[in-house]
Order: sequence, then C-alpha cells, then structure tokens
Amino acid sequence: MSEATKSETVSDAVVEQAVEQTTQKVAEAADNAQQAAEAAKEVAVHAAEVTKTTLEHGTNDALQFLGIPIDIATLTQMAIDMSGKLVLALLIFFVGKWIGKRIVNIAKRLMARSRMDNTAANFLGNLLYGIMLVAVILAALNKLGVNTNSFVAILGAAGVAIGVSLKDQLSNLAAGVLIVIFRPFSRGDVVEVGGKTGTVLDITLVNTRIRTANNHEIIIPNGDIMTSSSTNFSSLPTRRVDIAVGISYDADIHTAREVLVQRASLHPKVLTEPAPSVIVTALGESSVDLLLRVWANNEDWFEVQCDLLEASKYALDEAGIGIPYPNRTVQIEGLEKLAQLLDHKDDHISNTKPSDV
Repeated sequence: MSEATKSETVSDAVVEQAVEQTTQKVAEAADNAQQAAEAAKEVAVHAAEVTKTTLEHGTNDALQFLGIPIDIATLTQMAIDMSGKLVLALLIFFVGKWIGKRIVNIAKRLMARSRMDNTAANFLGNLLYGIMLVAVILAALNKLGVNTNSFVAILGAAGVAIGVSLKDQLSNLAAGVLIVIFRPFSRGDVVEVGGKTGTVLDITLVNTRIRTANNHEIIIPNGDIMTSSSTNFSSLPTRRVDIAVGISYDADIHTAREVLVQRASLHPKVLTEPAPSVIVTALGESSVDLLLRVWANNEDWFEVQCDLLEASKYALDEAGIGIPYPNRTVQIEGLEKLAQLLDHKDDHISNTKPSDV
C-alpha cells in the first residue's frame, strides 16, 4: 500500500472517529439537558408551591381587603408554567447552538478533506451555522408560546425583497461559490475570459481579478465568467507554439521544412517530445502557407514564440528561400490619351513666339 493510500485511510478513520465522538457527545448533552430541565422544573414547582401557600395565607386577605380581585392560585400556576417554558427555551437555545457549532466544524473538516477552497468552505460553513441558529431561535420562541408563523412570514418577505433588489449581486455570489467549488482556474493561471487574457490575481465570491501582459488589472464579475466560455492556458503543463510562415511557389517545400525544424530544434526551451514539425496549411494567392509547430512549457510559451518568429525569418533568408509579399498592378484607363494631350500642349508652348506672350 502506497504512502498516499495509507494517509487517505488514516484521514478517513480520523474523520469517522471524530463524527462518532461528536454524535455521542450530542446524545449525552441532550440527555443531560433533559435531566436538567426536569430537575429545574421540579425546583420551580416546589418553590411555587411554597410561594402559593404563603400568599394564600397572608397576601390573599390583604388583596381582598384592598378590593383587588386577583386569584393567587391562578397566578402561581401561570408562573410555574412560564418558568418551565423559559428553562426549556434556554436549554433549547444553548444546546442547539452548541450542536450547530459541532455540525459546522464537521462540515468544514469534510470540505477541507475534499480540497475545497478555504474561501468557499468558510462561506458555506458560516451560511450553514446562520441557518441552524435561526432554526434554534425559532424553536426556542415556539417553546415559550410565541407564534413563530409571523416571524417566518416576515423572514420570507424580507428574503424575497432582498433577492429582487440584489439580483445581480446574488447571481455573482452564486457564481463565485460555483467557481471556488469546481475550480475551472486558480490563482496564478493564465486565462482568457470575456475576450480578456491575463493572469488570475484573486478569486472572491463576487468577482475575479486578472492582470494583463501590459500590467493592467481587470475586474470581471463572476456571473459573466459562468455565463460565457473561458480558456485556461495553465491547466496543462505544456502548450503548443504555432508559427505561420509563407514561402514562394518557386521554393522547395521539403527544404523549407528541414530548415525550420532544424532551427526550432536549436532553441533550448523547445521540447523534444513531441518533436517540432512543419505542415502545409494553405496554398495562398502569392505564397505557400506553412505552419511550424513546437511544444514548450507554459511559462516559456511567449518567449519561445517571439524567438522562433525571428529565427524563422533569418533561417529562410540564409537558405535563400524568399517570403513573398503581395504585389499589386494598377491599370489606369485613358493614360495614353492623357499623354498625347500633354505632348500637344508642350509643342504648342514651344512654338509660341515671345512677342505673342
């Protein structure tokens, strides 16, 4: 078994053990919370009974003397019920909050184990914790007897209003989460997005920043990235360099191919595998179009392209192979008649006497 397999097995065992321990702790905490709630309820009942006895013997007569129609027994029972609900609500809140933190920590471990980006892991973890905290608060309020249906309706209406007003921002946010989860590109990659080519500087949940070759920083919304095609030039370790060259029809194609391949093979950053090659791509109007294809590492691609463009020109010149350029013949109709008119004018001027001027 390889070291990577052993490490992954150990990691799985550690995560499973952590999940099992957390589950046991949650169950123990729930049992302890239930026992504490029952004990607190018993104490509250006992205290209420003592208070009830005292009030019934002393305070009831005083209240009747003052003319206040208050039933001490009813108030005592209400206090007992409210005390029990309050204790249970507090237990639900604190125990639920503790369980929520444990679940979020387990979720973050699993996301980190799946090599998810830290930004996405923290965002999803905080989002999960917020949702669980709202659910715990609503459960605690419901235990107190508060009607939570109105709160749910208010939260739903607020969510709809926020979603409509921040539609574009939420779209960019959702696209940012998808980018950091699926990772079509990472920081430092050379990409082409929306017709812009550059190096990725930073990926946030709202936008992506890239730097162009002339040191311009471009900020692209993540929504535009997910709705258009993008090219990642750094996803693979090597990249092909294409050099287009045209030779005259009088030149020998085999000789030109040998010259170009030989000159490309001399470049130290051109890879030997795959080997350089030259193919004929088109028979143009004034030239035979050749394509020199070589492979280089990603970081050397631009340098190799510039060097081979210059080297190919010198190599063809040394071999006596010309690179044709377009020639144009301009034909003007009536040029002969214009020349005759000019000659006739010159003869007329030469025959004119000075006295006639």
